[in-house]
Amino acid sequence: MDVVGVLGLIVVVLASGFFWVWDFLERMKSQEQAGLLGGESRTLLVIAHPDDEAMFFAPTVLGLTRLRHRVFLLCFSAGNYYNQGEIRKQELLQSCDVLGVPPSSVMIIDNRDFPDDPGVQWDTEHVASVLLQHIEVNGINLVVTFDVGGVSGHSNHVALYAAVRTLHSEGKLPKGCSVLTLQSVNVLRKYISLLDLPFSLLQTSDVLFVLTGKEVAQAKRAMSCHRSQLLWFRRLYVHFSRYMRINSLHFL
Repeated sequence: MDVVGVLGLIVVVLASGFFWVWDFLERMKSQEQAGLLGGESRTLLVIAHPDDEAMFFAPTVLGLTRLRHRVFLLCFSAGNYYNQGEIRKQELLQSCDVLGVPPSSVMIIDNRDFPDDPGVQWDTEHVASVLLQHIEVNGINLVVTFDVGGVSGHSNHVALYAAVRTLHSEGKLPKGCSVLTLQSVNVLRKYISLLDLPFSLLQTSDVLFVLTGKEVAQAKRAMSCHRSQLLWFRRLYVHFSRYMRINSLHFL
């Protein structure tokens, strides 16, 4: 067998092994995550802008729905950086509907104190106060948001982490309320789509959600609701970002 044939055989074997692992994970993950997270919890996803729920958290939302969690969403801005706030509010509601989150479970804050602007630092105590009120009113027992890296490094994302970290460290969260943060990865891993799965499996994480092919299509439909944001580079993001398929999360 020549060199090309050997290399071809190696590629086939590796690809077969890779997709076997993916298929096995898809069949086993629900049982594993159910044991860790518990079923039928009341979960609050905290995001900074309309489209964060689809661009970054779609695997988590769909995974939690699979585990029979009731998912609430709190968005801290209308995404009005380019004066498209009213349009983006409607796009968020449409996207959430695709992801299985009804309008009655979505809260959008349109407040000058929380502008959609990477150059503005949101006040940590103010964010924490609003967040805590929402947690208490809705009887939330699991909060999901960004980690310290904010995935993209956006200051508004990081502000949400700072607020929930403050509530957690100061013991202000209701008894039994846990916090999960979405792991930020380096640029290379961020844009290799499903090829990041081996790295995600090898790295330590408390919760790992990997979407099935059907669920990936659902996540893409959710992102397509954000028509005002679908510039060419975001279309590439939808196809190549691992966050459209994989979410690794850690408990605080």
